Amino acid sequence: MSVNGITNTNPVFHPPGTSQQMGQSDFLRLMTAQLSQQDPFNPVDNTEMVAQMAQFSSLAGISETNNALAQISEQLAAQTQLLRDIKAATPAPTPAE
Repeated sequence: MSVNGITNTNPVFHPPGTSQQMGQSDFLRLMTAQLSQQDPFNPVDNTEMVAQMAQFSSLAGISETNNALAQISEQLAAQTQLLRDIKAATPAPTPAE
């Protein structure tokens, strides 16, 4: 019994202002579809799947690190601005003669 390939002729819609990059939910949806469609007598190579999952874990870790660094950057910018405001509001010391 032969199985014909499936083609998607429907365009993918990306709402305005959204990224066209795949996210974690997209990856999990694709992985689930891949697992549900594989031949049980000829499964996908385990090493390839483990490599994909490791790559995805690395990507998720990098994304979390980027978010943490962005928060730190915002906090440093706010503290720098606060120090500038304090310096501007502090009167200059008068020289002692």
